[in-house]
Amino acid sequence: MIILFDTNIILDALLQREPFVKEAAKLFMAIDKKVITGFLCATSMTTVNYILSKSIGYKKALFAVQQLLRLFMVAPVNYDVLFTASTSGFKDFEDAVLYESALTVQARGIVTRNPGDFKKAKIQIYSPTELLYNLKSIED
Repeated sequence: MIILFDTNIILDALLQREPFVKEAAKLFMAIDKKVITGFLCATSMTTVNYILSKSIGYKKALFAVQQLLRLFMVAPVNYDVLFTASTSGFKDFEDAVLYESALTVQARGIVTRNPGDFKKAKIQIYSPTELLYNLKSIED
């Protein structure tokens, strides 16, 4: 199952943000165990690096980005993704880009803590709790 991760889930795990870190870590483990194929939007990588650099310093942030690239696949952001996002009707352009990027890799869903941001989505939008529940039912 291909799942695109919203930037907030990545930051929850890397910055150990409570109370979200445990679910984010479980989702990372699901990727590591090949239960799901995790994707990140290409633009999420620059955002993660920027925020981590401010929080933990540039070298540690770059190392974290390298670790993410070992675990996750990267969904492209190109002209088509950006143009389609700009005409999609999403209220937030960043969310529209993430969504259109997910479609390019045929993601089955997006995991986010802000499902309301994806009301126009035509693929499944999961909260971390919902995705973990669905993964548990797959494993059973």
